[in-house]
Amino acid sequence: MTGLIVRFGALGVFLLMVPESACIPVPSEATLIFSGFAVHKGWMSLPLAVVAATAGNLAGSLLAYAVGATGLLARVAVARNVIGRWEGSIERHGTRAVFIARLLPLARTFVSLPAGAHHVPIIPFIALTTMGCALWAVAFVLLGELAGSAWTTIDSLLGHVLLAGGLLVLAATLLRRRPHR
Repeated sequence: MTGLIVRFGALGVFLLMVPESACIPVPSEATLIFSGFAVHKGWMSLPLAVVAATAGNLAGSLLAYAVGATGLLARVAVARNVIGRWEGSIERHGTRAVFIARLLPLARTFVSLPAGAHHVPIIPFIALTTMGCALWAVAFVLLGELAGSAWTTIDSLLGHVLLAGGLLVLAATLLRRRPHR
């Protein structure tokens, strides 16, 4: 993953952020923290790293929004559950739900599907997605820049934390689906 950023710079950041926002589990935190390390090393500028990350998030989010808008996900049980949970938030909070979700781990990845399914107007969707993703990117790129040369320790630790978190979410999901006796 970090090899893409080393080799392609800002384009690598963009390419890694697209799938993360298109509901493919690529950890944006690791991508952005390493981008901050690249800023620290002088391989790219802070504004370029943030713009590349935000543009990648927007591109992936628009893909997921389009998939949600097709209505095809209503046929998939897992997607139907995700959309159902978020539709209530979108109905209660309106388009603000999109912005708020962009600042929350995991929610930020999947909010585009229900936003598309609920037909959130595209211009506010783009504006709120851009603002939320830019804030997310700034925070993690700055964290990576501050971490500087400690990247190898952070990369290893972050990988373990994200793996453990993912396994906990998976276990909780599987346990909730088990029939009660």
